[in-house]
Amino acid sequence: MLLLFVGIVVVTGFAAVLAAVLDAGPDSPDSEVFFEDPVADMAFQLVGIAIGIPVVLWGARYLGRRPAGTVSSVLGRLRWKWLGLCAAVAVPMIIVQFGIMIAWTWGEESAEPAGDGFPGWTAFLVSLAVLGALVPFQAAAEEYVFRGWLVQVIGRAVRSPWPAVVIASLLFALAHGFGELSGFILLFYSALWWGWLVIRTGGLEAVITMHAANNLLAFGLAAGFGELASTETAADAPWQAMAVEFVFAPLYCLVMARIADRKGVARVSPGEGPGAGAGAEYAAGPAAAAAVGSGLAASHASTPGPVSGPAAAAAPAYGPEPVSAPESGPDPVPGPEDMPESRPASGPAAESGPEPAPGSRVDP
Repeated sequence: MLLLFVGIVVVTGFAAVLAAVLDAGPDSPDSEVFFEDPVADMAFQLVGIAIGIPVVLWGARYLGRRPAGTVSSVLGRLRWKWLGLCAAVAVPMIIVQFGIMIAWTWGEESAEPAGDGFPGWTAFLVSLAVLGALVPFQAAAEEYVFRGWLVQVIGRAVRSPWPAVVIASLLFALAHGFGELSGFILLFYSALWWGWLVIRTGGLEAVITMHAANNLLAFGLAAGFGELASTETAADAPWQAMAVEFVFAPLYCLVMARIADRKGVARVSPGEGPGAGAGAEYAAGPAAAAAVGSGLAASHASTPGPVSGPAAAAAPAYGPEPVSAPESGPDPVPGPEDMPESRPASGPAAESGPEPAPGSRVDP
């Protein structure tokens, strides 16, 4: 938490100094922005959030003493092909969701654009380029912090992931500020479903793609209407957006969970129990098992097995106690049917020569 705070302060301080040096600050001394240009100001805001990715990965590696990739998924890395498949579902679904919400609120005063209008094609394309480059990292950083690291840290102290999901979802909603009650409910409700999806699919890929698609479309529309300077967030969402989210959040999560089952997407770390998935493109192979480490489970796993050593301090305690295999007793005494001389000869070897004398050696 201290590193995240320091990272945000450093980015903010650099933005303030750069704006002063370039004389690019706002005219009003009471302004809440650093740059008069809304695109530049938005860029530094996005970078200030994206700093959470390296902070979380560094913290997992050097403070948590485990592979940094275990924050990404149970295989110790981002599963890029699975991420691409999630994006193929998330992008059209979020477009439909926004379309329904816009059509529902069309003509209402609260939904009227409050910006300066279309800024022109040059400014609009520059805005899209900046947003396209930075928004995916901003969205991913929020997922790494709230659905990844925070759930894992809380999950070390409990036997179920759900208390951690609820707490992280509440903090996620509060982190967007205090606005409308409908906006808070929307954020908290979505975060609960996304937390379930992370555990259900064993990684952050599905929620990163949905979060990035949502933010890209929202920021893109804001750029088109000249509203990038607006200080509103998702916490200010109207009740219509909340109602639409009530349908689309579970719809996306259930669809992706179903696809994950069909594709055999790994849900637990290599060798950590049933449900690890068998899809060649998504499940763990020898390289993934070596990267994650023997017995090390990321906190998205629902049924981890026993771990020992440094991994034990990092692995969460989700799921039931592992059931040990019964101890093997002494070797059974062979019966007559187990003696070599009592077994009937069969196959080509039996027909290749005379029967050897008992106790003699037969060359292969």
